[in-house]
Amino acid sequence: MLKFNFEGNNMTLNNNYFDVIILGAGLSGIGAAYHIQDKCANKTFTILEGRENMGGTWDYFKYPGLRSDSDMFTLGYPFRPWKEQKAIADASSILKYIKETAEEFGLDKKIRFQHKVLKADWNSETQLWTLEIETPENKNLKLTCSFFYSCSGYYSYKEGYTPDFKNNELFEGKTMHPQAWETEYNYTDKKIVVIGSGATAVTLVPELAKKAEHVTMLQRSPTYITSVPSKDKNAARISKWFPAKIARSLNRWKNILYMITVYQIATRWPNKLKELLLTGVKRWLGDKADIEKDYTPKYNPWEQRLCVVPDGDFFKAIKKDKASIITDQIESFTKGGILLKSGKEIKADLIVTATGLNIELVGGVKVSIDGKEGETSSLHSYRGVMLSDVPNFAIAIGYTNASWTLKCDLNSKYVCRVLNYMDKNNLKTVIPKFDSKYETNEAFLNLDASYIQRSISKLPRQGSKSPWRVYQNYIYDLFSIKYSKIKGTGLKFE
Repeated sequence: MLKFNFEGNNMTLNNNYFDVIILGAGLSGIGAAYHIQDKCANKTFTILEGRENMGGTWDYFKYPGLRSDSDMFTLGYPFRPWKEQKAIADASSILKYIKETAEEFGLDKKIRFQHKVLKADWNSETQLWTLEIETPENKNLKLTCSFFYSCSGYYSYKEGYTPDFKNNELFEGKTMHPQAWETEYNYTDKKIVVIGSGATAVTLVPELAKKAEHVTMLQRSPTYITSVPSKDKNAARISKWFPAKIARSLNRWKNILYMITVYQIATRWPNKLKELLLTGVKRWLGDKADIEKDYTPKYNPWEQRLCVVPDGDFFKAIKKDKASIITDQIESFTKGGILLKSGKEIKADLIVTATGLNIELVGGVKVSIDGKEGETSSLHSYRGVMLSDVPNFAIAIGYTNASWTLKCDLNSKYVCRVLNYMDKNNLKTVIPKFDSKYETNEAFLNLDASYIQRSISKLPRQGSKSPWRVYQNYIYDLFSIKYSKIKGTGLKFE
């Protein structure tokens, strides 16, 4: 996990200097670069990408059926709206969109590929970050910057999370984690077991079912699954009635307000939303499903993220008997598959461990301040943008209850506001200073999902009130981040 350092070392300004260094050339990194270029035209910047390609998640993951689980009107950039018909888009379409955006604004020329950042250290005397970087040509490259902006998400690119299954070495078939999918593997006419019930599992099952003999989704407990149209008919109508620019704005706000409304219903009337979601499953599956056992979670809607399936593809695979759900626990792996606690054995040629991600902030970079380490859990999130006691640093983390880009876009706008304020007032350093009267023990990623809960003790905290509270509400954040005062709100300038 991320660690911070707090005392003494000497660094000098060198020729490899940038005003801003952005970490990661994915969806949020390209968005951040656009805003720096657009709103801070006097700033020099570069994007450091550890891999060979841009696109982040949408280039890195290769498993079948990879797609967005948010609509593209809100997952897309507001400065370059999504123009395709499909609201729920596949990975290749999203990757194409990111690349075209980078090329249109010349941001692709700002990317340094295969620049893996190993360490980042802030020096209080020089008021600069020094980044230690590994490239194929140079194992010890160093760049300096005044402001370090992490847009690398929050999961580890090294490997996904796989539990230690008993006797897993006995299984004679193939085992794969979606994060390390082998694209050359032919799963045609195979018996497949997908372990998991999250977004990755419900994406994989209908896609694998197209070629496999049968796909079984094996879950310890159910998740809420809801079908949405892959093409938004209302958006199409709006596009016919209004000029293109107005239509795109209306479609975006229509979906923003819809997501906020659903989340508010979930928090205020969870039983009503629960009933509505389960009624939707019944409409799709009728008597082919044990709704109580396989589709009714123990938690309320939006305590964990809802699983969205376009055009009911998951339910269609179940109806055609190409896929099925088993709710049980794993006793052990066997030579031919998986033995369950109930005593039943599921035969398998391929076992897919869609069991989650490993949390890793700032892309695994060892972040330090003047050479002394401190635990990430001692830090507090400032407006969901910066971290307490960490100078000239910001992080792009999206919403857990809405499209990722909505929050990341606001974060980038706030970073630009801060940078421009510092320029106007001849300031070099900004440090969020937490007030202990707002102390809570809540992590800034407040979601009851397994991948979050496994790392929650190591994550930064959030406070009880603004600006230290992470509200997960776009409209609140829009006013708080875009229009709030910079001075006198918990930020210390030097």
